[in-house]
Amino acid sequence: MGQQQGKELPFDVGEEFSCMTGKTIWSVHAGKRKIDNESVTVFMFDCSGKSEDEVRLARSAHLRLKTLRHPNILRYIDGIELPTSIYVVTEEAVPLEEHLDNTREGRSTFSLSWGLHQTIKAVGFLTSDCGLVHRNVCLSSVFVDSAGEWKLGGVEFMHPFGETSVNVPPKCLQWLHGHDPPETNKPSAARRAERWSCDMWGLGCLVWEVFNGTLTQVSNLRDTSKLPKSLIPHYCELVSANPKSRPSPSDLLNHLRERGGYLCNQFVNIALRVEELQIMEPSQRNDFFTELNSALDSFPKSFGRSKILPQLINAFEFGGAGSAVLTPLFRLGKLLDDGDYQRRIVPCVVKLFSSPDRATRINLLKQLEHFIDHLQPRTINDQIFPHIATGFSDTLPAIREQTIKVKDTHVHTHTHTH
Repeated sequence: MGQQQGKELPFDVGEEFSCMTGKTIWSVHAGKRKIDNESVTVFMFDCSGKSEDEVRLARSAHLRLKTLRHPNILRYIDGIELPTSIYVVTEEAVPLEEHLDNTREGRSTFSLSWGLHQTIKAVGFLTSDCGLVHRNVCLSSVFVDSAGEWKLGGVEFMHPFGETSVNVPPKCLQWLHGHDPPETNKPSAARRAERWSCDMWGLGCLVWEVFNGTLTQVSNLRDTSKLPKSLIPHYCELVSANPKSRPSPSDLLNHLRERGGYLCNQFVNIALRVEELQIMEPSQRNDFFTELNSALDSFPKSFGRSKILPQLINAFEFGGAGSAVLTPLFRLGKLLDDGDYQRRIVPCVVKLFSSPDRATRINLLKQLEHFIDHLQPRTINDQIFPHIATGFSDTLPAIREQTIKVKDTHVHTHTHTH
C-alpha cells in the first residue's frame, strides 16, 4: 500500500503481545483485516521520539519483509508508512515465546523438532541463497502460525554478507546485543567467519532459549542440562567461540537427520514427505497414507488440520490420490468446524461418489458413517444416492452387499428424517 495519509487503516489493531516488549523496535499485535475479517499480525512502529537510525531500521525491515518470500519466513501481507507511524501486516502468527508458554502442543518433541528444522531452512535460504546475514536469530525473532509452523521474522538488522561495518544497521536496543557472537567488534576474527557463522551462533542461542527461556547473559549458554542429549554435540558447535567451527545450515540439517539425530523422527519424516505427495508414485503414496493414518493420533491437532489436511485435499483433487487417501482425510476432517467441512470435505465426497473406480466406491460405502452426518439432505438425494443406487445392480457381489447395508442403515435415515 505504501504511503497512506488518511487515518483509516484497512485493518484493526488488537491486543499487544507483551512478551515482545523491549525485545524489538516494534509493538506486536494481533489484528484483523477489514476487507475479509482475516486474522493477521500487526507490527507497529511509533516514529515520535525515535532516532533517525531507528526509523530507518523500521523502513528497511518493511521493505525487506516485503521482498523476501520463503515458506519458513514470516509472510508479508500489507504495509503502510505514515508520517508518525509505520505498520507492517503479516500472516497470523504469535511470538514463539507466547506459543511455548501457552500451548502444550508447542512443547512436544515433535513440534520443537519440526520448528527447529524450519528455522534452519530459513537461515539456510538467507545465508546461502540470498547472501544475507540475519543478525537477529533468537527466540523473539521467531513466530508460529495456526498450523504450528515456525516462521523467521525480526529482519530489521539484516544486511548483505561482507558489508563494511559502517553500513551494518546498528542494534538500537541494548537487549539485542546479548545474542551477538563473540567475534562482534573483533575485525580480525570476523574476517575468518563464514557467511553463516553469525546466524548459526544465533541459532544456538535460539536452541538454548527454546528449552530454557529467554537468554539474559551469554555465560548461561554453557548450561546444557535442559537440552536433549542428541542435540548437545551440535549445539556446542553452534555456540563455538571460533566462527569457522560453526556448521553451515545444510551440514547441520544433514547431521540432525541422521539415525538417532534430534530431527530423525516420524513427525519430521511425514511433514517432509507430505509436501512431496504430488510427485510420489501411486504405490509410494498408498504406503505413505497407511503410515500417516497410523501416526495421526500422536500429531499436534493444529498441524493435522492446517498443514496435512490441505495437502491431502490437494493430492486428491489434482494428484489422483485414489481411495487410499480417504481414511486419513476423513479422520482429519473431524477437526474442522461444520462450515469448513462443508467447504473443504463435502466437495471431495461428492466427487468421489461419481468415480467409476470400484475400490473407491467400496471404501466410501464402508466409511459413510464418518461423513454422512455432515451432508445436507439435498446433497444426499441429488448427488450421492443416485450413485449409491447403481450398486444394487453391480456385477461385483461385494459392492451389492455393501450397498444394501448402507441403504438399511445410514442413507435411508438421512434422506427421510431431515
